[in-house]
Amino acid sequence: MTESPAALRLANVGKIYGGHRALSGVSAAFEPGRVAAVLGPNGAGKTTLLGILSTLVAPTTGEVRWGGDRLGHGSPLRARIGYVGHDPGLYGDLTALENLILFAALHGVPDARNRAQALLARVGLADAAPDAPARTFSRGMLQRLALARALAHDPALLLFDEPAAALDPAGADWLTTELGAERAAGRVVVLVTHDLEAAAAVANQVVILRRGRVVFDETPAGGFGAATLRATYEAKTRA
Repeated sequence: MTESPAALRLANVGKIYGGHRALSGVSAAFEPGRVAAVLGPNGAGKTTLLGILSTLVAPTTGEVRWGGDRLGHGSPLRARIGYVGHDPGLYGDLTALENLILFAALHGVPDARNRAQALLARVGLADAAPDAPARTFSRGMLQRLALARALAHDPALLLFDEPAAALDPAGADWLTTELGAERAAGRVVVLVTHDLEAAAAVANQVVILRRGRVVFDETPAGGFGAATLRATYEAKTRA
């Protein structure tokens, strides 16, 4: 098992659901210390791609390798992945602290309570009512707690599916800062989003999917400007 952060590489990955081809011949590399934004219109295959990277979806063809190891269902590498999807993946009847203690303990994190308290402070929930069950939280608070859950075991790979969808502008700014911190920590970060401005603000690498295929994959040295990224996106996804 690879212990240090390594590149995540997809080779000719395809996925067919019934008679529908969701992905076809996708090859890409996601490097440590980068935020990679995966963009594309509805139905382009973004969520399917994220599902494959998380090992929740098995590819029909091709493979994903993380360093020298194959990543897939049953791989021990799954323990090094943090995932934030549309469902925050929390227990509604538990408090924020109880949720984090539980997930930290499940991953064998030493001193799970201290780890949970530190993460609550990090995501801005240290002042949340200590006895309030998570089901009473706003969608934005749940998104913050979901990020803390994903970070509980200090993963080397972080996967996000529309993480800013439930956040107000202040929360979106906070998320941009958090993603920058994860990039600086040397993690592999892959972000699926429809928000081109958010992608331009944080991404080093942009991958654009159209009809299940990669139509753009670049990592410019100077990053992406919002206007340039929007023009590129429109040109690459135009029917």
